Amino acid sequence: MRSEEWRPNPHSNVPIYKQIGAYIKEKISYGEWPVGYRLPPERTFAKQLGVNRSTIATAFAELAAEGLIEGRRGSGTRVINNTWTLLAAAKPPDWSAYVEAGIHRPNLSMIQRINREEFTPGIIRLGTGEIAPDMFPTQMMQRVLTQTATELPAFGYEEPQGLYGLREAIGQYVASFGIQATPSSILVVSGALQALHLISVGLLPQEAAVLLEKPSYLYSVRVFQSAGMRLAGIPEMDNVADVSSLLSYSRRKYGASLLYTIPTFHNPTGRLMSEETRRNVLGVCEQERLPVIEDDVYGELWLDEPPPVPLKARDKSGLVLYIGSLSKTLSPGLRIGWIIGPAPVIQRLADIKMQTDYGSSSLSQWTAREWLVSGLYEEHLIQTRQTLRIRRERTIEALNRHMRGIAEWKTPEGGFYIWLRLLPEVSLSRLFDEALRYGILLNPGTIYHPEERDHLRLSYAYASLSEIEEGIQRLSLLIKELA
Repeated sequence: MRSEEWRPNPHSNVPIYKQIGAYIKEKISYGEWPVGYRLPPERTFAKQLGVNRSTIATAFAELAAEGLIEGRRGSGTRVINNTWTLLAAAKPPDWSAYVEAGIHRPNLSMIQRINREEFTPGIIRLGTGEIAPDMFPTQMMQRVLTQTATELPAFGYEEPQGLYGLREAIGQYVASFGIQATPSSILVVSGALQALHLISVGLLPQEAAVLLEKPSYLYSVRVFQSAGMRLAGIPEMDNVADVSSLLSYSRRKYGASLLYTIPTFHNPTGRLMSEETRRNVLGVCEQERLPVIEDDVYGELWLDEPPPVPLKARDKSGLVLYIGSLSKTLSPGLRIGWIIGPAPVIQRLADIKMQTDYGSSSLSQWTAREWLVSGLYEEHLIQTRQTLRIRRERTIEALNRHMRGIAEWKTPEGGFYIWLRLLPEVSLSRLFDEALRYGILLNPGTIYHPEERDHLRLSYAYASLSEIEEGIQRLSLLIKELA
């Protein structure tokens, strides 16, 4: 967890536990930590503040004696009072009750921990789905921003579907892999996750079922569940002899409203859907009139040879909603992605987006347009593929050195991920905790489906080559120890 700005002063005459107690009182008195707020666990708080756990325990005990906090087995330590409560007759609002009553579900606890720990200095991020900082094209971006600055009009809101020039550029770009799309059929969004959110609240009724292969990235986010929908897992379609029967049966069994799929360099498994399976999937979905969300954010990151064309390239009936993004290929901070689909659907989703954020950043949209029209994006992709190819090979070499006999894996043909199957029976939650102690952050398979208790998602995209070697070596020792 990243440390806050405040830390106790070891040179002060005030004991450290009293400094911590005063810090917590300040948080409580200003309402930042309201009644019902759960304090960090002692061990986590001690690490955050750079002190011994016993110091935190002493500070907690003193605050508990003053009636401000209370520790209970199984539910942690919570704020039960504040200075205003002691002075006023009326109690403050119970913000914890409001938080728990919110419609949008919280992230899985494991995802919340991963999101926090990613910013711990020095941690080896073996599962992060993001290109490494040293792969960012700094010089190219400087050229793009310089050119963009000469073309920018006065800053204002863009059209509901996004900057027209960017939508033109996206249409021209996706035509290179077979997708025909005019600006009216494209919606600019702030990344693929926003695309999924707009679809969940704009197109589907509550209680709808979404078919998806298991495991899947979609299990790790609560976007459809928060909108009152169900996820209905089916086997990976490339492993099924009769895809038509599987989809037809599954649609009727679950009453499914649509199919979500990542056919190219799947997250988390890294697998590539075959040409034959793609044709079968599209054919049966046309027969069943089952709409498809095609998530293709990794499609441009092929490392051996270009993959089969997207489902959307063969879609002649407007069945497929196609999601693309610059987050995995260029920069997640740019926050630019797109949805391609039938014009009425795009207009509906654009209206909801306007209600949500009134459009993605104008600067990001103009910058993305310049990347695409200048040709620099395709040049950057060539360099990115070369770097990822080296990273993949070095990661496979490290796995061969350290994981032989304790894990199985397949070499992916593109994307970021290796789906690592552990052979010994090991508790993934315990492995996660122990790895953190050794400075390694993992993505356990259970966040992509509860049944994936023997898998890890490894990424060769983010950690440095030396970190990958060190991290895999440490991980192998931990697995052997826990097994």
